[in-house]
Amino acid sequence: MNPVRLGVLGLGRAFTLMLPTFTGDVRVRLVAGFDPRPEARAAFALELGGTAHESVEAVCADPLVEWVYVATPHQLHADHVVLAARKGKHVLVEKPMATSLADCDRMIDACSSSGTHLIVGHSHSFNAPVRLARALIDSGRIGAVRFVHAMQYTDFLYRPRRPEELDTLLGGGVVFSQAAHQMDIVRLLAGGMAHSVRALTGRWDSARPTEGAYSALITFDDGAFASATYNGYGFYDTDALMNGVGELGAPKAANAHAQTRARLAQTTDEVAEAELKAQRNFGGRLYQTVAPVAPEACQHFGPVIVSGERGDLRLTPTGVEIHDAQGVHTEACALPAVPRAEVIDELWSVAREGQAARHGGRWSRATLELCLALLASQRAGTDIMLRQQVPVV
Repeated sequence: MNPVRLGVLGLGRAFTLMLPTFTGDVRVRLVAGFDPRPEARAAFALELGGTAHESVEAVCADPLVEWVYVATPHQLHADHVVLAARKGKHVLVEKPMATSLADCDRMIDACSSSGTHLIVGHSHSFNAPVRLARALIDSGRIGAVRFVHAMQYTDFLYRPRRPEELDTLLGGGVVFSQAAHQMDIVRLLAGGMAHSVRALTGRWDSARPTEGAYSALITFDDGAFASATYNGYGFYDTDALMNGVGELGAPKAANAHAQTRARLAQTTDEVAEAELKAQRNFGGRLYQTVAPVAPEACQHFGPVIVSGERGDLRLTPTGVEIHDAQGVHTEACALPAVPRAEVIDELWSVAREGQAARHGGRWSRATLELCLALLASQRAGTDIMLRQQVPVV
């Protein structure tokens, strides 16, 4: 085993969610990290045994680092990917890829010029049930895909946020953070080549001045279409439709959304809210280590149903239900050994097996184009045509 040597930029929420994967999967090893919080850097060195650097540049220049995992705020992704590529490092960058198509182009060009690989994730399109559904589609089991329905109701907008996470211009709100998941899933299941989108977005809380909801109707080049709806205002919870399993693959308390709103109500201002978020992240006093144990269910992004010419697929936390003329059948997923091991599957296939990335730069730029089109459609009140779509690899 020759583990992929990772240097980490940003030890915040995204890193916290990926940490059980990094520590539990023998195919990767954390060798370096940076975060502006001194307590996070100290914890990285003490608990994970890697070098805690004082700057982004130092991580990218570290000779032990093979791949850089960019988990910094959305608006910094492009600069950090370009820097890593120029230092000859391959890059795994968190979703959304960037906040503009021009930044996506810079990232793609930098990696192309340096001969380095680029993977964008984690997005929930990596999840095992999504991969299984895509394999069933490829097998011809339900014929050509004609319609995809996806919906998700969460408490996203009322989780602790830094000010820029509530500013759409800086990549805040549900379109950049959550549509990046849902549009990726829909594109993957419908073949990738979205043609147009008509969308409405919701801003219903003046204290959280960004998009908290959207609903979109997407058409595809082959005549298929999809509906995608997201509501992050924290009342109804679609995990009730996912057998009580939460987005991260663990059992979900029925009153989780109410608890989220109650915790936020106890913060006094945006400074206190940002501090609460920092303290819950890696190295903070409220951070709770999550052991890298084998999950009992897969991660998911709410109810998704794929309709084909000869049947429907319903994605569940443990597999895919097939509804066709013969009745209802279930194909179980092989559960990952650790949470989000599917991300490492793709990383390993690119880094050690020479395969092309499914979630590469051009694929993820196309997903961002669709996300940006949601906002553009709301502003213009009309359909938005898509120009940079690519098919499923």
